[in-house]
Amino acid sequence: MKLYEELAGWWPLVSAPSEYVEEAGEYVRLLRAAASGPLKEVLELGSGGGNNASHLKREFSLTLVEPSEGMREVSRALNPECVHHPGDMRTVRLGRVFDAVFVHDAVEYMTTEADLRAALETVATHLRPGGVALVAPDSTLETFEPGEVTGGGDEPAAADGRSRSLRFLEWTLPPEPGATSCVVHYVLVLRERDGSVRSVLDTHQCGVFPRATWLRLFQEVGLDARLEPRTIEGTAYDTFVAIKRR
Repeated sequence: MKLYEELAGWWPLVSAPSEYVEEAGEYVRLLRAAASGPLKEVLELGSGGGNNASHLKREFSLTLVEPSEGMREVSRALNPECVHHPGDMRTVRLGRVFDAVFVHDAVEYMTTEADLRAALETVATHLRPGGVALVAPDSTLETFEPGEVTGGGDEPAAADGRSRSLRFLEWTLPPEPGATSCVVHYVLVLRERDGSVRSVLDTHQCGVFPRATWLRLFQEVGLDARLEPRTIEGTAYDTFVAIKRR
């Protein structure tokens, strides 16, 4: 996916860390409400450019796993105090356990039940008994809505007054009947410091699963899960909070 590879350096203009203050606060609230025992060492799978981590690191000691080197580079610049590892959430094994494991919307790149189960097994493998898992997809099948989102941003101007700018259109299509994934198109318009402009089309495949599938797969990997709402800017989202069986 171009957005996370050759365009990774543009990520802060697609999604700024400052936009995550309220959201990260919700994750802290949910983790603390569910925790029993210590809640210090937290693993984030699919940590991307580190936007959530830039706020969560004030509360926890974070270890971040992200498959894209470009996105890890963005995150390391933002979160130098965090430990960064390469890895796919379906297969990575760090050889240790944590008090909590957090997975944000990167979990939506799991497009089959086998993918999703593998990711949740990774979550369970890295949790101590009684530890907390928090998995926060953008949507489940019950809350999914196709549509368009626009956004973007501008870099602060350099000494010569020049800066880079980006604008994007995100277009989410409905899944085909019976499918467990949908197509999301990104159209990105990039303006370089020299004033030149180019456009890029990037197409992503994202998983869409019913709540019952999520809850069943959590149980299968040894996590007792429940559905919790989180509210961001007045909108409610499905969030899964789970405890590893002792």
